[in-house]
Amino acid sequence: MDIKRIHHVAYRCKDAKETVTFYTQLLDMNFLLAIAEDQVPSTQEPDPYMHVFLDAGQGNVLAFFEIPNAKPMGKDKNTPEWVQHIAFEVDSMATLLAAKDKLSAAGINVLGPTDHTIFKSIYFFDPNGHRLELAVNTAQPGMLEELKRVAPAMLDEWSLTKKAPQHAAWLHSGETFISKTKSIDESKGKTQ
Repeated sequence: MDIKRIHHVAYRCKDAKETVTFYTQLLDMNFLLAIAEDQVPSTQEPDPYMHVFLDAGQGNVLAFFEIPNAKPMGKDKNTPEWVQHIAFEVDSMATLLAAKDKLSAAGINVLGPTDHTIFKSIYFFDPNGHRLELAVNTAQPGMLEELKRVAPAMLDEWSLTKKAPQHAAWLHSGETFISKTKSIDESKGKTQ
């Protein structure tokens, strides 16, 4: 199977117009299109809906359904609020801080920036209660490669113990990152 990319991700919203306004005015997304039906095409159920699509950058599409005849939106009571979220990447720390200022000025409660070592991020909620994150990459050379290298061992250990493996403890311990991979300068035959 050759999956090219995520076509779109869709979430429920309380009010399609309010949602589009939030994402276009506060996060500078473009409103791409709207689809409205009185019947669900895939199931043929009579359930009117408005389906709105927003450009989240570089071909990523974020969509929402307003379904007025359904029970009010709820949350997963068994999952902590911080787990389920949508994270968007921004290009710089200056952009991240400007976004925080813009959101705060609009009365949105913003948490952060939080330093995750490989990125810094802010967190806030949209009008529907969906947790959002804006993140800027801050990884030093070798960090992502090291995380990729230890990922299988970390997952295996987690599956057995359900305790945080220490393979990448440097992420949150404040330790200086030292790459475990070495490069060889072939012209000199020396390890660097």
